[in-house]
Amino acid sequence: MPVEKLKKFLDARKVKYVSIKHSLAYTAHEIAASTHIHGKEIAKTVIVKTDDKFAMAVLPANYRVAIDLLKKASGATHAEIAEEEEFKDLFPGCDLGAMPPFGNLYDMNVYVDKSLSEDEDIAFNAGSHTELIRMPYKDFIKLVNPRVVNLTA
Repeated sequence: MPVEKLKKFLDARKVKYVSIKHSLAYTAHEIAASTHIHGKEIAKTVIVKTDDKFAMAVLPANYRVAIDLLKKASGATHAEIAEEEEFKDLFPGCDLGAMPPFGNLYDMNVYVDKSLSEDEDIAFNAGSHTELIRMPYKDFIKLVNPRVVNLTA
């Protein structure tokens, strides 16, 4: 979902957000430095497979998915981090690794780490490595309807 499509989706639902352009950055550390947002407040989207079905795990950018917790939260018998080659065609118009955490728009389950609920806002890649969207966490939850679970140890 290109950045403009995401903005139209949010605008149509009257969600207040801030679009933050930054220099090209691929890691949470680079994004945090460029945008002056703490790495814990930037959410990353990790594509996972639960029983061979793609899903999104959304967690603070400086954390890692605990596969055993994902498996438990999803009720799957098998869970793993998906390889980029496996999902590169699922997000047309998005830079690989910069997918926004709106799995509902891609018919994917979304699992959000409970720690993100501690912040009033959520910031995430908007489909590119040069722009973030920052919006109220409560609006994100309403739009995406994710399962809020423990994903990090």
